[in-house]
Amino acid sequence: MNRRSHFVTAMMVAGFLFLYLPIVLMIAFSFNESRLVTVWGGFSTKWYGELFRNQQILGAAWLSFKIAAMNATGATVLGTLAGLALARFGHFCGRPLLTGLATAPLVMPEVITGLSLLLLFVAMEQAIGWPEGRGITTITIAHMTFSMAYVTVVVQSRLATLDESLEEAAMDLGARPAKVFFLITLPIILPAILAGWLLAFTLSWDDLVITSFVTGPGSSTLPVVIFSKVRLGVSPDINALATLLVLAVATFTTVFGLYMIRQQKRRDLEVQRAIAANE
Repeated sequence: MNRRSHFVTAMMVAGFLFLYLPIVLMIAFSFNESRLVTVWGGFSTKWYGELFRNQQILGAAWLSFKIAAMNATGATVLGTLAGLALARFGHFCGRPLLTGLATAPLVMPEVITGLSLLLLFVAMEQAIGWPEGRGITTITIAHMTFSMAYVTVVVQSRLATLDESLEEAAMDLGARPAKVFFLITLPIILPAILAGWLLAFTLSWDDLVITSFVTGPGSSTLPVVIFSKVRLGVSPDINALATLLVLAVATFTTVFGLYMIRQQKRRDLEVQRAIAANE
């Protein structure tokens, strides 16, 4: 038994080292004095200063943030509606088609998705004159195409585990369906909707393959800029940028996790109070 536990512990440690040791080394070398990212030349923060003076990276980061925010919002709205339709409307005409369309981006190779969207945008521009060229609009539409599938799966899964007796009880007491949705259903599935928004934001922020097909001059996102720089050799300011991104993601994840824990404790307390009042 001890040998087995030691083996499991060793494999777990090896797995975490494999995943996080490169990130730790990247963070350490972001404070490297040397221009060579593989040779330690002393502690320095000068590359963070170089990063904030690099207008190309800052502009690409701001563009990626805007696209990711618009994509996450649109994908969350469409994905939530699709999840509601699949989870609550039972069998209806076109359900198999909607299910296939909602889940196809999950398994479709990104190269195929990017190429098909590029051909679609070119055909639409020739037919109706929109979208004019490739830029923010085409990137946002392309990102919404695949990210809404993830939101649909998350929301549908949460609705599948929702106790419908709560909604039925509210309607028995005279509440209209719209009021039941906004006062009962929506607050319960809100954590899933927020999780879907965060997932869509992350997928859009770090997408490279699809973006490469539908981007154009003057609309290079941060992953595209980083990839073009890495092809010529990694510069230390890229390590500084990646360190700041890791810090932002860790902070946001921690805050969101604490919020979710607080909400769960509040719901558990309300349930306990309701049980005590009925007794």
